[in-house]
Amino acid sequence: MSARWLLTRAWVGEGAAARVADDVLVEVSDGRFNRVEPDWSARAGEVAPERVEGLTVPGLANAHSHAFHRALRGRTQRERGTFWTWREQMYALAATLDPDSYRTLATAFFREMVATGVTGVGEFHYLHHRPDGGRYDDPNAMGHALVDAAAEAGLRITLLDTLYLSSGFGRAPEGAQVRYDDGDADAWLARWDEVRPADHLVLGRAYHSVRAVPREQLRAHDPADGPLHVHLSEQVAENEACLAATGLTPTGLLAEAGALTEATSLVHATHLTDADVALLGGARTWACFCPTTERDLGDGIGPSRALHDAGARLNLGSDSHAVVDLFEEMRAVELDERLATQARGHWSAAELLAAGTAHASLGVPDAGRIAVGARADLVTLDTASVRTAGTGADEATAVFAATGADVVRVVTDGRVVHERGQEAEVGRRLADAIAAVWEKVDA
Repeated sequence: MSARWLLTRAWVGEGAAARVADDVLVEVSDGRFNRVEPDWSARAGEVAPERVEGLTVPGLANAHSHAFHRALRGRTQRERGTFWTWREQMYALAATLDPDSYRTLATAFFREMVATGVTGVGEFHYLHHRPDGGRYDDPNAMGHALVDAAAEAGLRITLLDTLYLSSGFGRAPEGAQVRYDDGDADAWLARWDEVRPADHLVLGRAYHSVRAVPREQLRAHDPADGPLHVHLSEQVAENEACLAATGLTPTGLLAEAGALTEATSLVHATHLTDADVALLGGARTWACFCPTTERDLGDGIGPSRALHDAGARLNLGSDSHAVVDLFEEMRAVELDERLATQARGHWSAAELLAAGTAHASLGVPDAGRIAVGARADLVTLDTASVRTAGTGADEATAVFAATGADVVRVVTDGRVVHERGQEAEVGRRLADAIAAVWEKVDA
C-alpha cells in the first residue's frame, strides 16, 4: 500500500531536532515513510498530492490501558468512595465478561481510542480464564479477543499479558481474582508462549503489582523478551504492606528480582522514596504516568520531573479510562507538577509530546516520529476549533490547547483508520456494547 500526502503543517524529525514545518510532503510505502520533505513545492510534471489541512503530529501511544474499565465511566463517580470501593465495582464487571462480549466491548472502545489519535496501545491484560477460574479450550481466548478487537479498530496492540497470583501479601486470590490466576509464574509463561502472533501485535509481559506476585515468583527480566510493565506504588497502603512483608519498598523488591531494565515501565510510580527514584533512574526505566486516572482515584501526584532528572523516561496512559484523551494526559503532567510545587515550567511542550508518542515503551521503537524509515502514523488536529484557534498551530497547541475532539484524521501504519464524521457511529457502538455488559452485571 502506498500513499502521498501534503501535510500543511506538521511536527517532523525526532529528539531535540524535532520541529514544526509547513508544507511537508510525505510518501508512504508498505506502512513506512520513504519521503519526508518540508517546504515542498511542486516540480514540473510532479503530481500534486492530497492536502491534509491542520497540524499533524505522530500517532499517540497509550502505554497503559485496561479496556474493560471503559464500561465503568460515569458509574463509579456517582457516589462517594475510595480506590478500594471503586475496585469492588471493577471486580463485579470483570466477573461477567467472556471472549465474545470482551471482543465486542474492546472493539467499540478501541475505536474510541483511535478517534482520539491513539495508534498504539499497551493493554495490561489479566482477565485470562473463566469467571470460576476454569480454563477456556483456547487458554488465551480472552487475550485473542483483545488482539482481534484491535485489528478491527485499526490499532496496534502490545498485549501485556499479566501475572496475578495473590490478592495481597500472603493471601490467595479471591472473588473475581480467581480468573486472573495462572497458579505460578512457570504456568503463566507457558500460556504466554502460546499467544498466536499477528502483524499488529507485540507480545509483552506484566506483573500486576508486588502485592499480586509473591516475592519468590518474581523473575529477572530480559529486555530481549519485550516490554515488562508493572503497577508500582500507586497506593500508600501498598507501600506499607510491602515494607511490612518484605522489608523493602515495591521498587526495592523489583530491583532485588532483576526486573528493573530499560524495557520496564513502572505504572503510576506515585509514592516513591528518594532511593526509589534513584533506582528507577539508574536503570533507565520508563515511568508511566496516568494523571486522569490518578486524580479520579485520588491516588496522588507522582514525582515526574524528579524521575526524569534521575534518568527515567516518561510515557503516558489512560489506565481506567475515566478520560480517554492523551492530550489531556500530556498537559496534566505539567499542571499537576504546578499544583504539587506551586511553580510553573517543569516540562516543555516538546518533552510532553515525546512522552505521548513513546511507542518504544510498547516495544515499537520505529514509531512515534515523522521521519524517513519510521512507521507511518499520523494524527491531524483541527487548528481552527474553539479550543485551538489562535494558539500557534505548533507543539504547544497539541499539548496545551487541543483535545481528542480536535482530531480530524488518524493514520496507522500508512492506513487511514479514522476521519472526522465517524464519531457518532463510534458512540453508538460504545453505548450498545456497554449496555450489554451491564445487563449481565445487574442480572
